[in-house]
Amino acid sequence: MSAPALVAIDHDDYHAEHVGRTSDGRQFFLTTPFEPGLGQEGNEFVALFLFDAAGNFLEAKIDEFGPRASIDPERRKAVYEQRLRELGAVTFTRIEVAPFEVEKFGTTFGLIARPGDDEDDSWWVELHPGNYMAFTEPWDSGEYDT
Repeated sequence: MSAPALVAIDHDDYHAEHVGRTSDGRQFFLTTPFEPGLGQEGNEFVALFLFDAAGNFLEAKIDEFGPRASIDPERRKAVYEQRLRELGAVTFTRIEVAPFEVEKFGTTFGLIARPGDDEDDSWWVELHPGNYMAFTEPWDSGEYDT
């Protein structure tokens, strides 16, 4: 078993609410990762991940908001909505993208592939930070665990 070349993510009304394609064919994933912490101490982020039409990672636009207990939720919502507007006309639909990782603010972000715990276990692709979406075979199912 090995890491997947591409992972499908179906558009839904939960963590994958804002996945799809831009008018020029790029794929995107707009999400709100977080660093887990005790109580309200973990950092909150808005992340826009961009991919080419074939699913190769192009760029990450990530905004940091600090610990959950001290963020301004209206400011985070405004930044989230601004990132969505920056994409222009979009279609919310299934995307198929390659695992990737990028460092920013001293944190690793991305859809990170990792082998299973045992030799015969399947690989996983996890959305970090926060690991709030986890994908496993079949890679084209578009479904994830939370």
